[in-house]
Amino acid sequence: MATVEKITIALTSEMAGFVRSAVDAGEYASTSEAIRDAVREWKERRDLLGYTVEDLRALVQEGIESGPSSRRTMAEVKAAARERLESSRHEL
Repeated sequence: MATVEKITIALTSEMAGFVRSAVDAGEYASTSEAIRDAVREWKERRDLLGYTVEDLRALVQEGIESGPSSRRTMAEVKAAARERLESSRHEL
């Protein structure tokens, strides 16, 4: 088993209640188990996305620097994205 490190966290009353409710319902044996599961899911989600905070900041900055979109509606944005997707599929 991995080394366990004890840390203290602060949760809002709502979050703490949610954790306690999950334990009371028998979903978890303890609040620690519930929090460990939440952290594991958080890590998995971050790993799947593959972006670091720095990557996301760079992407946001790139968007800001690119200026306003030439597309006027979300439908135009979606159509352009679909066209790019189809083009990339044909390149494979």
